[in-house]
Amino acid sequence: MTLHTWWLFLAAVFLLSGTPGPNMLHILSRSVDLGMKRSTAAMAGCLTALVTVLTASSVGLTTLLMALPGAFEILRYVGVAYLLYLGIKAWRSDVAPLDVGEDKLPVSLSPAILFRGGFIIGISNPKLLLFAAAFLPQFVNPVAAQAPQFAILVASFSAVECFWYVIYAAGGRSLSHYLTRPSIKRIFNRVTGVIFVGFAALLLKTRPN
Repeated sequence: MTLHTWWLFLAAVFLLSGTPGPNMLHILSRSVDLGMKRSTAAMAGCLTALVTVLTASSVGLTTLLMALPGAFEILRYVGVAYLLYLGIKAWRSDVAPLDVGEDKLPVSLSPAILFRGGFIIGISNPKLLLFAAAFLPQFVNPVAAQAPQFAILVASFSAVECFWYVIYAAGGRSLSHYLTRPSIKRIFNRVTGVIFVGFAALLLKTRPN
């Protein structure tokens, strides 16, 4: 892999990661409700899913999964169902401000639960699977050692993804200052819910090439 190839990959990933999607919307909404610091558990979950899929691609597992009859469809429907769940949950979310003190954080918002939510969001998105199986290998030189190349690409993708996580989380934290009024918070929750449902509808139309 040449330096020029790496720069092309970095530019493509920067634009891809920065585009609003389920991961970024999830982190934004977590940051609005819990603050930037507590949303790091959701970020870690999303990032772990990303690294898991990209690492699987490096050993050919994503290509194998794509070839298995029905495997892509199952993953797609799981993703659609979870996005619909998040959309309904956001629409019906309480507009009262959350008390996120160490001693008063609800069990449903523990770091483990937040991590799991972020992981499910990331791992159930078949678009990431498509990227890993079809797009990522194009930047690997087949005549050179592949493991170091995949390591560089996965590390680069992870770094860019983390950058955008921080940007969206910081944006969510800033936005929270304008959502202190219940009426405004209700509008935000319902817009977020509609967007999640929209992502589910788009995901339902996703087909492997």
